[in-house]
Amino acid sequence: MAKQIFPGRYTTENTEGIVVFIIGMRFNNWLAVHKWFPVFSAMPGMIRELYTNKEELGFLSMESYYGLRTTTMIQYWRSSDDLLSYARNEKHLTAWKNFNEKLGNNDAVGIYHETFQVKKGSYESIYSNMPHYGLGKTLKHLPVSLKHDSARKRMKVQ
Repeated sequence: MAKQIFPGRYTTENTEGIVVFIIGMRFNNWLAVHKWFPVFSAMPGMIRELYTNKEELGFLSMESYYGLRTTTMIQYWRSSDDLLSYARNEKHLTAWKNFNEKLGNNDAVGIYHETFQVKKGSYESIYSNMPHYGLGKTLKHLPVSLKHDSARKRMKVQ
């Protein structure tokens, strides 16, 4: 299904704080499928749960990227409390326990995550001829006007 393209320039409101969570894995040994596949297959169930219970969990949206060795997911959350609460959620804890049992000192696969708390007014975005994407599908999607026709104005920097 083709996504709707929004011709022209758009931005998002930055009136609320958000949390950006980057998570991913790295295939260190492609041939060790039996070691990395359990790690790789743990994520789809959690993503389904996040999208099914977005409002309740404070999950806003995400984008995924798949490289030759590394996968990356950029997730947007309402707050760090929501993200940390999900980390204690039963589905996540079960997946994390299974992962740690299987991973151990398994050098066939690596994982990482990074978390950023972003205060309201301290981020900006621009989308030209794009479908809803990233923050643009997470926050209010606005046509660019003179009020926010530069990054400086969108971030309200003097």
